[in-house]
Amino acid sequence: MDTTLHPNVAHVTEVLAAHGVAGRPHVFTEPVPTATAAAEQLGVEVGAIANSLIFDADGEAVLILASGAHRVDTDRCAALLGVPSLRRAKPDFVKHATGQRVGGVAPVGHPAPLRTLVDVWLREHPAVWCGAGEPSAVFPTTFDELVRITGGTPADVGD
Repeated sequence: MDTTLHPNVAHVTEVLAAHGVAGRPHVFTEPVPTATAAAEQLGVEVGAIANSLIFDADGEAVLILASGAHRVDTDRCAALLGVPSLRRAKPDFVKHATGQRVGGVAPVGHPAPLRTLVDVWLREHPAVWCGAGEPSAVFPTTFDELVRITGGTPADVGD
């Protein structure tokens, strides 16, 4: 693991510490931009990976933290959020909304809070792994802690 932190990872680390999160980012030598890649590197089930997915709700960025074992049901999530529809956000929209690149988006550390749904299937895992601001970094947390630090709403987001 690399000991030099990318500025995004350093920022996420500060935000986690401010929220009292004990888990710290792990930085790999190679990017792990997918749930499958992260799970393989960590030796965990893909369902223990929390994908930080940004969606465009008519110009508003929303964050859905989905288990790596699920695809997001956008119609269900739009109804839960009370918006007409959700579209997968384009990379420049994600970067603007989060300050982070697709493949490494953390659930925290964004320029402004995002409305967030947290997949209830993540509670099945004692440790949940999330992006830490760059595609080569992840951090461990728990379902309850993830809900707390994001101010997210637990929901069944998968199809």
